[in-house]
Amino acid sequence: MNKEHAGDDAAAAARHARYGRLPERIRFEEMTGGVEAEPSGGVHASYDPQGAWKYYSCLALDLGL
Repeated sequence: MNKEHAGDDAAAAARHARYGRLPERIRFEEMTGGVEAEPSGGVHASYDPQGAWKYYSCLALDLGL
């Protein structure tokens, strides 16, 4: 019985050595980062009639009706 108790104590000591304390806290400033956005100048938002067919979706056309 004493050997079982000693084995449990050794396992508990090993667990405590590995998981005995919580990791260090991370500050909010370290979790976020700021990136300067590039101004698009309206290039991406402009309408392109030649390329508009790429984004057009119609179920009747997809089914060949």
